[in-house]
Amino acid sequence: MLSSSSRILLRTASRVGGRTALRAFAARTSTTTSPSPKILSDTVQSRFNYGQVAFKSTVAHDTMSPRDEYNVSSTITGADACNQVGIDSLGITNPTTIYRNMTYQQFFEHETTNNEGKVAHAEYGDTFCVDTGKFTGRSPKDKWLVKNIGSESDQNIWWGNVNQPTTPEVFKELYDKAVAHFNTLDKCYVFDGFCGASPSSQRKVRFVHEMAWPSHFVTNMFIRPENYEQLDNFTPDFTVINACSQVNEEWEKHNLNSDVAVVFNIEERKAVIFGTWYGGENKKGIFSLMNYWLPMQDPPQFPMHCSANVGKKGDSALFFGLSGTGKTTLSADPHRDLIGDDEHGWDEDGIFNFEGGCYAKTINLSEKTEPDIYRAIKKDAMLENVKLVEEGDSLVPDYFDTTKTENGRVSYPIFHIDNYHKPQIAGHPKNIIFLSCDAFGVLPPVAKLSSEQAMYHFLSGYTAKVAGTERGITEPVPNFSPCFGAAFLTLHPTRYADLLQQKLDKHNSVAWLVNSGWSGGSYPHGDRMSIKTTRACIDAILDGSVEDATWTKDELFGFEVPDALPGVDPNVLNPRNAWEDKEDFDATSKKLARMYIKNFEKYADQGSVDYTQFGPQL
Repeated sequence: MLSSSSRILLRTASRVGGRTALRAFAARTSTTTSPSPKILSDTVQSRFNYGQVAFKSTVAHDTMSPRDEYNVSSTITGADACNQVGIDSLGITNPTTIYRNMTYQQFFEHETTNNEGKVAHAEYGDTFCVDTGKFTGRSPKDKWLVKNIGSESDQNIWWGNVNQPTTPEVFKELYDKAVAHFNTLDKCYVFDGFCGASPSSQRKVRFVHEMAWPSHFVTNMFIRPENYEQLDNFTPDFTVINACSQVNEEWEKHNLNSDVAVVFNIEERKAVIFGTWYGGENKKGIFSLMNYWLPMQDPPQFPMHCSANVGKKGDSALFFGLSGTGKTTLSADPHRDLIGDDEHGWDEDGIFNFEGGCYAKTINLSEKTEPDIYRAIKKDAMLENVKLVEEGDSLVPDYFDTTKTENGRVSYPIFHIDNYHKPQIAGHPKNIIFLSCDAFGVLPPVAKLSSEQAMYHFLSGYTAKVAGTERGITEPVPNFSPCFGAAFLTLHPTRYADLLQQKLDKHNSVAWLVNSGWSGGSYPHGDRMSIKTTRACIDAILDGSVEDATWTKDELFGFEVPDALPGVDPNVLNPRNAWEDKEDFDATSKKLARMYIKNFEKYADQGSVDYTQFGPQL
């Protein structure tokens, strides 16, 4: 029987395809999609030997840069353009010019010529910047799933506020409206790519856009095809028609929330988007579908909202955490290679990235605090809703000006990160880290969890909001988001917890709770945990030195807390010692424990195991 590492190498090598002899030439322009002659690259065998993935455009070879290596562009013109690309099967037949899988050089030319945004003079290179209007984030109340009565999805979807149901009739009307809009256009943009680096669960995805920049966005975020062969006879597993310039005037008749609509039909393998320009709707919509597809496979696979990195010895780690917990910062480690920053899967062979790029927040961004992200903002990255200020003849990004939004973003291909993990696949994780920004100041900076406690904290998905994050918040407010990503769960949270439990038990992975929040008191009286302290805890976990510690059981929460760690103040390790008023600490600890318990009531008697007993005990 092959070892796990051997299977990873074999499935990686199986993705090494032929290379086109025209790679070094400009993108082709034709009235036909028939392939040009192809030859095998001289570097294919060397990639096989090193187990690198040639499937993605993130592996540099010879003297070509990754951005130049990505060139599978076609401009299809003529009355039968839609037929040649295959979007006529969607009902889109009018456009006579289709820009398919444009190169990065072409995107910049189209974006500037079409006046779709502005060019920001970032420190590491000119970067295109767009304004997405009033929607500077996802619109969760406008996201809908079609409830096809009696279907597989109908019987499995976690219906409710996250997965709001609508009818097949409403979807048909919206779909027809989207198609009718594209049939008024002379040109459109198509991106055909992939989601998921593992061949066993990879999905082919197609996006149809009316402008260049949204197509640029999905090119950054999804796995890019490497050669024309992968686009020949491309049959998507799912298609998104993004008619973002249009609105749904009949939303009240359709019993929807507003004139914005983001609607997915799993059985028809199609989605439509109306009324929102926010790029993240494209990305997170497909992520939600992966959260449906993977657990339904045989054997089931585990989709995860987390970042991941891998050490020089192949030891991988996962970082789960909500916004503001340090997930992106802590997974970016100069001593380890980044697999991805947001969406991953875990199958029989190990973990893998879903994406081909990163989508990072830019609020208060500086090279000192986030060097990898800061340096990734260069040619081919794309800024969203970032303030630009005039400096001479240039427009310079100001990441500290959040008058537009605190959710300014940048998308960039993963090869903008110097130490990214080229295979995008790694073995089973040795460590799983749950990040929490505890503004109540009672959780330790690091705690070891049993596998059952890990399930409890995974289902809880706790962090806290503090003043300044949302209007009206004046004291810490708990934020419980199951699986650290409730907004993207299509199945009941316990389905994912059961999968995680099986993975932990089978592969002996160790789970940790790391608090990057407050110490010595609740916000605003205590102090925010220093990044140095949090990094010292993470380093001890990843290099294994934490296992040399002696441990003390927390009587309230039940987890194990180390008595000492290099680089960490012992008084901080034991959060009670860091508080001047011990009685206040005890009362605040019980307050947070009650919040945990109250939140977890909805999971009692749910799933294969009731994990209630593995949480706080008052």
